[in-house]
Amino acid sequence: DDARELMARATEILSAKAVSYALATKQLGLKLTFTLSYSDVSKFLGVKHIYALLKSLASKNAIVLLEEVKEKYQPKKIKYIRFAKEYLSKKKLGELFASIASKPKQEAVLLKVLQELPVFQHAELNDKGIPKSKIIVEDISEGSLKTLIKQKVLEEFELAVSRFHEYEAQPEPPPTLSDSQKQTRDSILDFFQQGKPVLLQGVTGSGKTEIYIDLIKKAIDGQTQALLLLPEIALTTQIVARLKKIFGNQLGVYHSKFSDNERVEIWNGIVEGKLKCVVGVRSSIFLPFDNLGLIVVDEEHDTSYKQDRPPRYHARNAALVLAKIHHAKMLMGSATPSVETYYHATQGTYGLATLPVRYHESSMPEIKMVNIADARKSKTMRGSLSMQMINSMDAALKKKEQIILFQNRRGYSPFIECEDCGHVPKCINCSVSLTYHQFKHSLVCHYCGYTDDLPKECPSCSGKKLITMGLGTEKLEEEVKLIFADAGVQRMDLDTTRTKMGYTNIIESFEQGKTDILIGTQMVTKGLDFGRVNLVGVFDSDRILHFPDFRSYERAFQLITQVSGRAGRRETQGQVLIQTHNPQHPVFNFVVAHDVDAFLEDQIKDRELNFYPPFSRLIQVTVKQYDKKICHKAAQWMAGQMNLIQNTRTLGPAEPAVSKIRNEFLENILLKIPRNYGQLSYIKSELLNIENKLLADPAFRGVKIIFDVDPN
Repeated sequence: DDARELMARATEILSAKAVSYALATKQLGLKLTFTLSYSDVSKFLGVKHIYALLKSLASKNAIVLLEEVKEKYQPKKIKYIRFAKEYLSKKKLGELFASIASKPKQEAVLLKVLQELPVFQHAELNDKGIPKSKIIVEDISEGSLKTLIKQKVLEEFELAVSRFHEYEAQPEPPPTLSDSQKQTRDSILDFFQQGKPVLLQGVTGSGKTEIYIDLIKKAIDGQTQALLLLPEIALTTQIVARLKKIFGNQLGVYHSKFSDNERVEIWNGIVEGKLKCVVGVRSSIFLPFDNLGLIVVDEEHDTSYKQDRPPRYHARNAALVLAKIHHAKMLMGSATPSVETYYHATQGTYGLATLPVRYHESSMPEIKMVNIADARKSKTMRGSLSMQMINSMDAALKKKEQIILFQNRRGYSPFIECEDCGHVPKCINCSVSLTYHQFKHSLVCHYCGYTDDLPKECPSCSGKKLITMGLGTEKLEEEVKLIFADAGVQRMDLDTTRTKMGYTNIIESFEQGKTDILIGTQMVTKGLDFGRVNLVGVFDSDRILHFPDFRSYERAFQLITQVSGRAGRRETQGQVLIQTHNPQHPVFNFVVAHDVDAFLEDQIKDRELNFYPPFSRLIQVTVKQYDKKICHKAAQWMAGQMNLIQNTRTLGPAEPAVSKIRNEFLENILLKIPRNYGQLSYIKSELLNIENKLLADPAFRGVKIIFDVDPN
């Protein structure tokens, strides 16, 4: 009886919610079954952490753990006002107005409804399915409105509407292609006929987007869907505005800043066939296309296409598979293609179409090197800016031109240092120095998110001389504002674009001329088109060049060439200034000459010599453990086993540049597989067997293994 009473009380107190548990008490002979959520059990028992308890009860078959999928999507609804049915005749309406002649506020409400409802039909809808009887509550007396609803003269009702702004203007015709663009377009179509994916290699500002639009229009006219992949959300602002004018409400946008409800509406729009073209970031490849005719991957070289969390897919490579599944055409575009894609195009695996000249024959920017080592010796530096940079910026501002400054490190300063003892504050969880953020007035780890207050004195020697070292976008912004106090300066990095409209607001401000100088990380290098930008400054280029990675030269060349391409995209020739300690570096020679092909050929020779992609496939194996010694032993054992895999090469183990993240020590092993290796399933099974053996060994308890195929 006590047990029955307890169960009765439990069912009374607790209610079933999202994740459910079926509780059946066999020992008491009760057949009563009811469900409880995690929060219900926690509340009922007064215990905060209940997972161990639930796991124990489940192992004893005392409870059954169930999952329940619930629809979270809620359509956006707007309230509307309409006349009640009995007042939709002229006679009744006349009587109504006569009865409220002494009530001017109620009369104003009814007149407003009449103004919004010119034809007396019950809940008449316009062409877009929206009632014409919508009224603006702010313009009328809310009290009078409520009175009329209470008297059943007016009635409220709701309609579901789209969360996205409907494009109301008539679609425009696509842009007219130049002769060179038409030739390139025709070349692409020829390769499509051969069933080949195509690389479109066009210099910055050559008008690749116009070709994308032309091909998307052909795909839609052929009753198929099109997908345009972009590497960054920042790019969608400009290109969506252009595409909306042409494709109207057939265009959908999909990226991570959207809420779950907004993503569902895009998903449903594709399923229902309303959206014929989708512009999105890498996750867009998972949308439910059923009739995909064209996939365009813009800036195909960009590292943002590779996801660094499970599943570790590369959107460009996944798009190739998706195109094959749908028998769709595949186009990859870039001014600075990746070494692998360029190699496959020159070998005939992909088609290669080129656009060697800028749109409307505008000139490529003039690129100049600024030796900051000499500038420091001659004491002509003002903070991080050389006098040559300052003079060029001053001249550009006097001509009412705009400027982009590229510094690929956010925050105020990469680290702070004690001038007396050299102590540098480090993250307590990771093996990196803490970055100083001035706007937060705190030290931040960019790997785990740990934050600490800026110390007033050195924690090592109690010295008071704590100085900032290095350059971040915040510090560069501060220095530029001090020198050019009258100029409009904005910063575009991860910290200023966290909000949903962050990118849009910054780009619109720059397009409208409210911002004269835009300072940013690699967000400013990717495909943005601003007509008044004629000067680009590049800072801290040496750090990009000397990053410990076999792709460092490729990444540096791509970033510098891409940001240089933002300058002089109209009539006036642009100018690019690159500040460096080593102006004679070979990579800079290729950048100054705008010689992409020569740079890629040079890289292909180097890759072949050292057996790196495209001549091999890579699998990076990362070993993690909280104990450094166990981590090292596990990595050594695993590398030894991987060495036994036939016809492959193993490098490592070695500590990465950041050897500890979130208190876990890391070691990497690199497996090189010949490109023509025919037994990839054998490699996979061997690696999984090695992993299983390692994890089964008690000496390696707590070790985590991560496999990354084709790492960036």
